[in-house]
Amino acid sequence: MAQTIKVLFLDRDGTINQDTGSYVFLKEQLKLIDRADDAIALAKSAGFRIVLVSNQAGIARGIATIAQVEEVNRYLNELLALKNASFDRSYYCPFHPAYPHPEYDRFAEFRKPATGMVELAINDFLAEGLIVDRSASFFVGDKTLDIECGLRAGLRPVLVRTGHNEEALCMTQNIIPEFVADDLYKAVTEHILAIS
Repeated sequence: MAQTIKVLFLDRDGTINQDTGSYVFLKEQLKLIDRADDAIALAKSAGFRIVLVSNQAGIARGIATIAQVEEVNRYLNELLALKNASFDRSYYCPFHPAYPHPEYDRFAEFRKPATGMVELAINDFLAEGLIVDRSASFFVGDKTLDIECGLRAGLRPVLVRTGHNEEALCMTQNIIPEFVADDLYKAVTEHILAIS
């Protein structure tokens, strides 16, 4: 019999770790945002599955390799595991529309704000007999495209002011998050756990 679960979908750069303004493709570049690991640990202890969903167009642009992106994700999970905050699944999109590439163009529907990565995660959970309750699941990110992706996927979108802080852009484009928080810790403690 299938089990229903709730998922916290998280953008990576600018939401969990600092966005340096360039692609984070070496583990030495990875710096956690203050209390992001604590926030994820709290969500996990409240029963959320944690899924990383990240555009990594540096691959299509030739700035980073798949191996480098995967190594950074592994390292990030090691850091998070120190606080019992490791993610359950991780997805990234190597595609960028301005940098056509025969190997990566097939992932066009995975680039946020498209919902391909979210749908893939939901299908992967389903293959394990786990049904994602979208109405109880959240998407947290620092960009308008994260909020749009969450809305399109039927998730509850939360914008954080770390990273790109696109609060004004969201409002002018009428892509409205359910909640806006200073950082991931406040998003989890002041909103997600407060209403879940």
